[in-house]
Amino acid sequence: MAEAPVCRVWWSPAVDDPAARALLDADERARRERLHQAADRARLTTGRALIRTVIGRLTGTPPRRVALHRRCRHCGGPHGKPFVPGAGVRFSLAHAGDRVVLAVTEGPEPGVDVERVPGRSVRRLAPRVLAEDEYRAFQALPEHRRNVAYAVYWTRKEALLKAVGLGIVVPKRDITVSGPGRSAALVAWRGPYAAGPFALFDLAPGPGYAGALAVHGRSARVEERFLAHPLDDDGREAVGRAPAASLATPGFSRPSTHLYGKESDGTS
Repeated sequence: MAEAPVCRVWWSPAVDDPAARALLDADERARRERLHQAADRARLTTGRALIRTVIGRLTGTPPRRVALHRRCRHCGGPHGKPFVPGAGVRFSLAHAGDRVVLAVTEGPEPGVDVERVPGRSVRRLAPRVLAEDEYRAFQALPEHRRNVAYAVYWTRKEALLKAVGLGIVVPKRDITVSGPGRSAALVAWRGPYAAGPFALFDLAPGPGYAGALAVHGRSARVEERFLAHPLDDDGREAVGRAPAASLATPGFSRPSTHLYGKESDGTS
């Protein structure tokens, strides 16, 4: 039996300091300047810096020379999931609040997502997102557990869609996943864009968030790392640079690397 592929996941707080901004190319700097909210600028800066730092480390390329391109896997247009030509790795990026996450494999396509747990009722949103069986299980939950459950369902489905490079073209109600409190798994996918199998995992973004990872194939092993800054080396603080102010954020309270592995058998 072939060994399960490894998917490495890096978490970073969102920062917008000179060290991270130095890794943006001209187009990214212009895009950053057009963003009005400081939080949006920090997420863009961190995402691009994290990609270049991690991919550069994995491929032996100076981070400033890691070039990002976009090409839709379905229509060939200059949009969709970013990639690094010739790098030999596949990756997926997501962000929410002050969390930025990057998933990287050397083989199967990954999809990653993170979302804040909603702070207000999701009663009207749930029927648009949840499949029939999911909605029944959701309705049976106590009211105080529904927002977390909704975030878990959402991130599991969004991770799957990112793994196949699809977004709003696929109704989330076409996808059925296991419910909160159960191991993450794809239960069913109906419609013209049905895909699989996938190994599906819940991640650990910290209190107030939900995160999920999908990897093409029936099994995978996940290594999850928590950084203090997107330019750090596998969680160790870089010499000569102060740690990020966001280090005190719950879920990022230690600058050291946190690793673990797990496996999923794909669809249930």
